[in-house]
Amino acid sequence: MNFYSIRHLTRFRYSQPISESIMETRMHPRSDSIQHCLNFTLSVSPRCRVFAYRDHLGNNVHHFDVPGEHNQLVIVAESVVEQQLQPDIPHSLPPAAWGELDQLIEAGDYWEMLLPSRFAEETPALIELAKEMDVVRRDDPLHLVLELNQRLFHSFDYVPRSTRVDSPIDEAIESRKGVCQDFAHTLIALLRHVRIPARYVSGYLFRGREDHDRSTPDATHAWVEALLPHLGWVGVDPTNNLIAHHRHIRTAVGRDYADVPPTHGVFRGKTASELYVAVKVEASEQPPALDQRMPIPEDWSVLVERAQRPPEPAIPFSDMQQMQQQQ
Repeated sequence: MNFYSIRHLTRFRYSQPISESIMETRMHPRSDSIQHCLNFTLSVSPRCRVFAYRDHLGNNVHHFDVPGEHNQLVIVAESVVEQQLQPDIPHSLPPAAWGELDQLIEAGDYWEMLLPSRFAEETPALIELAKEMDVVRRDDPLHLVLELNQRLFHSFDYVPRSTRVDSPIDEAIESRKGVCQDFAHTLIALLRHVRIPARYVSGYLFRGREDHDRSTPDATHAWVEALLPHLGWVGVDPTNNLIAHHRHIRTAVGRDYADVPPTHGVFRGKTASELYVAVKVEASEQPPALDQRMPIPEDWSVLVERAQRPPEPAIPFSDMQQMQQQQ
């Protein structure tokens, strides 16, 4: 088994003081048969009381309200995750797997992961892409999932900041470039086109020295899980042409990104805002000491400025949703 230590830092900086921030976060890794979250802490500055609940898909959600005047909001999520070693999946399933998949769908409640959603719509551009890639029920469901995962990897370029957090699926399809969020939405829509239940997975990807992933290492990540007979939910990463196990750490699942943004909230005030995100994932073969967490400096601005990337350009908005695009 593997152990991962994750630090996820988010900073919102405002050009003028605001009077209140209301925020919801999904940064707490899931615990299930594949992985177990051993420890999780969420630190917020300015200090406030943090509450937690689980949504209808079993995701861990934290929320808080900062009512006083402030010109910066910093959130640091730290977690330790134990991940079980998983057997490799086969290259294909028996020819009868399509019929078994339909029986599985009829016996379960998977309609949310079959219907079009906000960022995974069956647009005319998507239908044309499906024709181009011959997305019809052929071979077997697993073979088709793996083929589409590979074809999207080769057909689309990974280009950071080429799309926005709210970009429709057509932008990536027409330009043939995007970030992991776009790769995931496109694959989900293609799979739902042939009635394979597919869901969006938000989380982190550990990158070792021997790994050559093209996704950004200091950001959150996104990939896809498809429901398949005999195998259950199988994760695939079209951004990096990977099977999503061993190095993929799951935080939340949903119909698409709209269900699982790492941060989602509003503030009271009229000002410009800078969003900055930094992520660090470390692996070990032994569980780290849970009582020896890395201390968090009192000076939040120093912590942020030492992180790996400069802030994004200022974006003016008022009382709007604050979201992070997954790279």
